[in-house]
Amino acid sequence: MDVLDWLLDSDPAIRWQVLQDLMGAGAEDVAAERARVAREGWGATFLSEQAEDGLWDGGTYRPGWIPPERDGFDAWSGTHFSLQQLVDFGLDPASPEARRAIERVRENVRWEHAGEPYFDGETEPCINGVALTIAVYFGQNGDRIAETLVDSRLDDGGWNCWAEYGAKVSSFHSTICSVEGLSAWLRAGGDDPRAAETLTRGEEYLLERSLYRRRSDGTIPDPRMTMLSYPVRWYHDALRGLEHFRLQDRRDPRLADAVELVRGKADADGRWVLENIHEGPVIVEFDMEGFQSKWLTLRALRVLRWWDAA
Repeated sequence: MDVLDWLLDSDPAIRWQVLQDLMGAGAEDVAAERARVAREGWGATFLSEQAEDGLWDGGTYRPGWIPPERDGFDAWSGTHFSLQQLVDFGLDPASPEARRAIERVRENVRWEHAGEPYFDGETEPCINGVALTIAVYFGQNGDRIAETLVDSRLDDGGWNCWAEYGAKVSSFHSTICSVEGLSAWLRAGGDDPRAAETLTRGEEYLLERSLYRRRSDGTIPDPRMTMLSYPVRWYHDALRGLEHFRLQDRRDPRLADAVELVRGKADADGRWVLENIHEGPVIVEFDMEGFQSKWLTLRALRVLRWWDAA
């Protein structure tokens, strides 16, 4: 089966993005397919899991059933990562379903950290970056989160969620989340004269390291950053970094190494295999590790088409 036909044989969340990003379909066809996200498949499943109090699975960052003393236990079925997933699905923010879900969040959901309203953020940049992306996507005021991100950047240009505990060296993971959020906020008209410079510094942190290498000697600090994963959650990998620069339309020669890394992972069918799963309870399971992934194939193909069009 042709790779595009294979991708189209999927959920509306993937189909509308294939039509728009890979097939150049007309706006009406794309909009019609996108509208189905709220009513069918994965999007409808996620929306149905939200409670009247705005929460998914009883908690904001983690599900409510996880004891506080197990705060290192990864779980992806709470509110924060459910909203991140709805953004990835491309749920139309103007749809009645999206407006109802976001109103519940805005009015009710508070962070476990110190009871902050969800769209005000908390303290960790890996959390705040994703929350800012979500706020911008759904038309909410993320100014306070943007300010926190600007103020929490480290001297080397990036971010680290352990900075409040003394960390001085930035993390790829915290940095990609932060630059994604700040870039979305600036594209939406965010007004802070420091934010653009902060974003540029954060992007330089990633570019100086070719998205997945040490700046000092070019070695790879964590091989998982060369492995393709989805959903990405708060984790960085080379493809996630490339997706950021695609959205920024910034073709920097320092991305070439990561581009060829991703290109070389296509199998004989022109598809990409899921190499890494971030384990934890989920609402929907998409692909199995070691098998061809429609999400990764969509993301890899649109990055390569963007890069090769230069």
